[in-house]
Amino acid sequence: MQTVETLNEGLKRAYTLTITAKDIDARVEKEIKTVAPQVRMPGFRPGKVPANLVRKMHGEALHQDALNGSIQEGVQKLLADNKLRPAMQPSVELNEGYEPGKDAEVKVALEVLPEVPAPSIDNIKLERLTVEVEEAKVDEALQSMASQNKQFEEAAKSHKAKEGDLVVMDFVGKVDGVAFEGGTGEGMSVEIGSGRLIPGFEDQIVGVKANDEKTINVTFPEDYNVDTLKGKPATFDLVINEVRVPKEAKADEDFAKSLGLESLEQLRGLLKGQLEQELNGLTRTHMKRKLLDQLAAAHDFEVPPSMVEAEFNQIWAQLQHEAGHEEDPEAALKEMEGDRDDYRDIAVRRVRLGLLLSEIGQANGVEVSVQEMNRLIGQAAQQYRPEDRERFVQYIQQEPMAAAQLRAPLYEDKVVDFLFSKAEITDRTVSREELESEIEAEDDGHVHGPGCGHDHDHDEKPKAKKAAAKKAEPEAKPAPSKAEGAEKPAKVKAEKADDKPVPSKAEGAEKPAAKKAAAKKDDAEPAAEKKPAAKKPAAKK
Repeated sequence: MQTVETLNEGLKRAYTLTITAKDIDARVEKEIKTVAPQVRMPGFRPGKVPANLVRKMHGEALHQDALNGSIQEGVQKLLADNKLRPAMQPSVELNEGYEPGKDAEVKVALEVLPEVPAPSIDNIKLERLTVEVEEAKVDEALQSMASQNKQFEEAAKSHKAKEGDLVVMDFVGKVDGVAFEGGTGEGMSVEIGSGRLIPGFEDQIVGVKANDEKTINVTFPEDYNVDTLKGKPATFDLVINEVRVPKEAKADEDFAKSLGLESLEQLRGLLKGQLEQELNGLTRTHMKRKLLDQLAAAHDFEVPPSMVEAEFNQIWAQLQHEAGHEEDPEAALKEMEGDRDDYRDIAVRRVRLGLLLSEIGQANGVEVSVQEMNRLIGQAAQQYRPEDRERFVQYIQQEPMAAAQLRAPLYEDKVVDFLFSKAEITDRTVSREELESEIEAEDDGHVHGPGCGHDHDHDEKPKAKKAAAKKAEPEAKPAPSKAEGAEKPAKVKAEKADDKPVPSKAEGAEKPAAKKAAAKKDDAEPAAEKKPAAKKPAAKK
C-alpha cells in the first residue's frame, strides 16, 4: 500500500492510499480458503468444492469484503503510523472509476485533535459560597409535604364541590351522540383544579353534589393522544357518587408514621438532609462555573471545525425545539437567527473546554472504574421497560460511543473534583437568595465579546435561547486516545405504555421532566466531546 499526504493545513489532513490489485486478490484467495470448507454444492462432498467454483459462486461478494477489509486496514494503519487522533469520523472515498482487477485509490480526509498545551492548574483560586439550612425552611418543607399528601373525607350530601375538593364519579363520553372506546368509567376520582383532565372538564363539575347527574360539553385538544378524538367536541354524562373535602394538613407524628417513619423528628432530619443536598448542589454549580471561566480565560488553542459544527448543530436543534414551545415560535426563531454567531462562539468554547478537561483528566490519571461504569449502566437501564433493559445493556456494551456518552458526566465530575482539590478555596456564608442571585447573574448579566465563554444573554432573550445555551451540568468526555472513527450511534428508544384515562390531557401537552432537565444547561461548560467509536470507516464508492 502506498500513502501520499495531499493536505496538511492546520488541523486538516488528507491522504491518498493506493491499494494494489495484487494485495486485494491475495485477500480474496485467503477468504476463499476460509469459506471453502463451509460451501455446499450438489455433486461435491462437504468441504471439497473446488476453489475456482467457490470464486465463481461467491467471487463478487468476497471481492467486496476483501476490498472493504483492505481499505479499513489501510486507514487504521495510516492513523497509527502517523499518530493521528481524528476529531470526528474520517471521510473515506473510493475512486469512482474503480473496477475489480485494478488498483484501488482511496482518498482519506479528516480533522485531527489539536495538541492541547499543558493546562495551567496550579494557581486556581475559588470562592465557595455556602448556605446554612434554617429551621424555618425545614418547617416550610414539612408543611408543603403535608399539603401535598393531603387526605380527603366525605363531605355532607348538600356540600357543593369547589376547587380543591375531590369528586368521585361515573362517566360516559360520547362523540356525535355515540359512546367512544375508552370513554366510559366508574369511580373516577378527580381533584378540582388539579388540571388533570382536558380543558373545561373540571370547571364544569364545580358546584355538583353527591347523587347529582350532569352532562358537560368539552372539546378534545388538537394534540390529544388519540387520533380519532383530536379536536372533536364531546359530551360526558356524569353520575356523582360523592364529594370529598380535604382534611387539614397536619405535619405531626401521625403524618410521619403514615410515611413509614418512626417519628416526626426523623422526617425533619430527612428533609433537612435534602435541603442541604440541594444547597450543596447550588454551591457546586457556582464553583464549577467560576472554575471553567478561569480555565477558558487561561487557555486558547485551535479546535477542530467539525467538532464545533457538531456541537453548534446540537445547540441549534435544541433551540429550535424550545422555540417551538414559545407563545410566538416565529418570533423566537427570528431572534435566534440574529444570535447565530453568539451560539457558534458558545460551541467553540464548549469544545475547547471539553478537550481541556479531557487533557487534565488523562494527564492526572482520572478514571471511571469498571464498578462505577456498571452502576451507571444499571441506573440508565432503569429508565426503560423491564423487557428492554437487557437490550439496552447489550447496546452500551457493544457501542463504544454510547458507552462514552454515558460515562461522560461522571468522568467530568471527577476531573472537576480533582481541580477543586488543587484549588485554593475560601469560604463565605451567604443566604440562598444571594447564592441564586450570583448564579442568575452569571446566566443573564454577561454581555462580553465573542469568545468570552458566556452566552450573550439579556433578560429580553427568548426562553428558547436560555434553555439551550445554559448547562447546569457539563458533558466533557475524554479525548480520543486511539485512531478510531467517531460516529454517533442511534439512540435506543423504549416505548412507554399509555395508561391515562381518555378524559386526561394529551400526553404531548407536557414535556417529560427528564427532557426539561436536560434542556437547561449552562453555556459556560464544555461540550460533550465525541469520542471516536470502535466502528471502522466504510469506503464510499
